This record gives sequence, C-alpha cells and structure tokens, in this order.
Amino acid sequence: MHGKVLRRVLLFLTAAALTLAFAGAASAATYIVLYKAAGVPADGGAKIRAAGGTVVASYSQIGVIVAESSSPTFRATIAKDRRVGGVSPTAQFATHLDNTDSTAAEGDLPNAPATDSDPLSGLQWDMRQIHTPEAHAITGGSPDVLVGDIDTGIDFDHSDLQPNIDVANSVNCLSGAPVAGLAAQDDNGHGTHTAGTVAAASNGVGIVGVAPNVKIAGIKSGNADGYFFPEAVICGFMWAGSHHMDVTNNSYFADPWEYNCKNDPVQRAIWKSERRAIKYAQQQGVLVVAAEGNDSDDTAHPTQDQASPDNTTPVTRAITNACGIIPVEIPGVVGVSAVGNFRQTDNNDDPDDYLKSFYSNFGVGVTQLAAPGGDSRYFTAEAAPNGRVLSAWPAAVIDNCLPSRRVTDPGAPGFWWCYQQGTSMASPHVAGDAALITSQYGTADGQKSHMNPGTVTSYLDQTADPQPCPTALPPGYAEVLGFNSGLPQTCQGGIAYNSWYGHGQVNALSAVTR
Repeated sequence: MHGKVLRRVLLFLTAAALTLAFAGAASAATYIVLYKAAGVPADGGAKIRAAGGTVVASYSQIGVIVAESSSPTFRATIAKDRRVGGVSPTAQFATHLDNTDSTAAEGDLPNAPATDSDPLSGLQWDMRQIHTPEAHAITGGSPDVLVGDIDTGIDFDHSDLQPNIDVANSVNCLSGAPVAGLAAQDDNGHGTHTAGTVAAASNGVGIVGVAPNVKIAGIKSGNADGYFFPEAVICGFMWAGSHHMDVTNNSYFADPWEYNCKNDPVQRAIWKSERRAIKYAQQQGVLVVAAEGNDSDDTAHPTQDQASPDNTTPVTRAITNACGIIPVEIPGVVGVSAVGNFRQTDNNDDPDDYLKSFYSNFGVGVTQLAAPGGDSRYFTAEAAPNGRVLSAWPAAVIDNCLPSRRVTDPGAPGFWWCYQQGTSMASPHVAGDAALITSQYGTADGQKSHMNPGTVTSYLDQTADPQPCPTALPPGYAEVLGFNSGLPQTCQGGIAYNSWYGHGQVNALSAVTR
C-alpha cells in the first residue's frame, strides 16, 4: 500500500483523477488501426467508413489510422482485412505522467551567453549541480534550435516562458489529429514545469532553464487529468518529426498496462504504432529523451506488474522482457534516471557523485544518463526547503501544486513556480543539455540540418560525469523496494556505465566545451 501511494504522489495523480478519466465514456470509441505495411492502403478510409467508422487522422508514413466508431462490430470488421496488423480501442490505453575526450568544432548556429541571476535562481540547486551557470557563460543556446515538449501543454502566458515559446510549432494532439497554436494551453501544470526546466528565459523573472535561449514548442498529448492516450502520443511524435524538431522531452509512460507486452494482441497494436511514430520522428532528426519511471524497479529485469490495469482494479501479472515501458524502452530513446543532491559514499569520495533518487527506476540498457529529479527523503541544506526541483507553473491550475511547494517572484505578480520531484523532472535537464549541444556544434545549410540524434547522444554520453555504484547507502534507503517487483534496488556495473546512472550525470559545461 505504501508503494502504491508513493507512486501516485510522484505522478501527481489521485484515485479521483483515475475515476474521472474513465467515467462517462462517449458512445463513439477511438481506435488505432495498424497496417502490416508501413503505409495506409488507398482504400483505407473507405474501409473505415464501410465498417461504420470515421477517420480522425491518417498517418500514411507509419501505416496507422486513428478512427472513431460507435459500431460494436467495428473492430471485428476491420480486423478481417488481411492488410491490418491490429485494431485497438484506446479508451483504456492512457499514458501517465512520469513524476516524483574529444574536441569538437563549433557549428555556425547563432549563439549568445546567458546569465543566471534571475530572482529565483538561488533556489535552483539542480542547475548548479549540472553546471549550467558556467555553461551559460559560453552559450545559453541558439534560437535556431527547437525543443518539443510532449506533455500536457504549455502556459503561453507565463512570463518565464513566453519569450521562448514557438506558438506556430505548438500543437494540441488530444484527438489524434493536430490542432496547431494556442490550443496547446496547459490545463494540468506538468507540461509547464518540464518546459521551464528546459527553456525558462534568462529575463529577470523567476528561474533560468538549462537552455534559456532556445525555442520550445508545447506538444499537448496529455489531458487535464494527466492521461496520454495512444492517438495523442502518435500524433505528438508525427508532429515533432514532420516539423523537424531537434529534441523532444517525454515525461510519461504508457498505461493502463505500465508494461506493454508484445505477446498480447491488443497491446501489440498500440506498441507497434507508437514505436513506428517514434522511429519516424527519429528518422527526421529528432532526439527523443524520456523519463524512466518512479517505481524503484529494475526495468531491465521485469518480473511482475502490480499496477495494471490502473483504470480498473489492478491485477498482478507475471511479465518478461517481452514487455516494455513506452517510450523509454523504444530503441534509440535516451532513458533518464533521477538523482537528488545527496552525495553518495564511494571509494573515490568524489564530491560530484550523487545518490540515485529513492523512487527512480533503473536498468542496464534502459538507463542512458542521470539528471536531477529531486529527492524529498535524502537531500542537503542546499536543496532546502524540500529537496525537489523548482520550475514554472500555470496560475490557472495552481491548485494542482500543493501550497507548501508554491513560490512567487515579487517582481512578477500573478505568476507561479512550483517544487516537484520525479524522473519527469530529470528528463528535461537532459533534453535541455541536448539543446545546448546542438546549439554549440550544430550547423545550418539554408535548410534544417543541425545535428544527427546519434551524434548528440554520443556527446551527452561522453561529457557526462561518471557516477559509480554506491558502496554504502543512507539509513532506510535499502528498505525502499521496487513497487512492482518487491525486490531491493541493486546497482550493477562499473563507473563507466551502470544500471543506476548509465554513463553518468549530465554536465552542461563539459557538453559545450569538450
């Protein structure tokens, strides 16, 4: 029970939100129609209509149609088409927020330094930990670089974000079909928080993000209750790819089965469709960065899933590596674990070694990098008052931030900032660092070229601060067991790469100087 409550607090969800999200379903259901070939047949729309459906969106690049139908025979009728690889209703498939040495030549993108002297900068222990103030003396990033934040949207009116928001490239994807512009307004808070960590402006207001000069687009794939349905996730990645964004941040994971299993025919259609959309974005030059999750589990060695389906009564089920978390376990995605500011004890006694946050998932082959996500149990005075990460928050939904975690800037009345923790907060630090790398070393040739995602990933890996497995843990840490597995958290690997920290904690200064 304790683990379940902890997990829900970290994800900012309540039982009431779960009830609201799945109560009162409309008569027309939404379906993902996955074709075996990576293309939609010419008569695909006609077949949908003949079966009693309506095409919401057709993504011919990946062989997926998003459809609606109130016909009880729609799924069975479409599935008879031998060209169809799977048909899945999406009302039960939500995607949760995932909270609690070489020398390179500089590119030719415009860059300018930034300062870290905004009124709330002193509260940003997380930025000092990854050396962003020193990096900003070299570059705050380039306005030619665009980060897409696939989340619950963005507060277009927030004074700390407004200078950097790309309204034209923002989009609302909730229906599965893109609605560009101001429709991506954040009605939850989570998206504004992650966007602020990436790109809050250095403008004398509030905080400063990792890349305060880059542009950021809100890609609204999560609704007010914090749910991300498959049609919205697919739309988000297709939008990011077709608009040639440099980086996307993804602080969520797929439900109601936390682990999506390829050997289940319904889950397989969702898994394949989302994988195709992510691959499409990657092929268009988008680096995909994702949070790992907040269950204290070894995701590389899953044994059981106790949280699913979370829209009804969870039933414990045995799982294997045929089941994975989306998007973090999709090939090429940069998986991020969370650290707090508590210095771990190890043989080297390096002051730059930090302890993995007690809640953070981990796993060999899943964890690529680590970044500050906060830790309300293990933190020092530097992270006062609560060990969490501070970022922007929409005034319209300030009730979604607990009163004890709210912060104001006297010079910006009416605007809010909020403390939160989770791998949701860690992932945007890495996305911001990737944006700085692209700004510093990327190139333009009159069209969008910038940097290959694989090259950016290599820079991230090579400039991170290696974090060894701890030789000792603080009191009580060893008793925090995996929520799903019920097993102790064990760190595997050496200092160069291990299951808790991957290649290490990102270092923004090293990223823009090495």
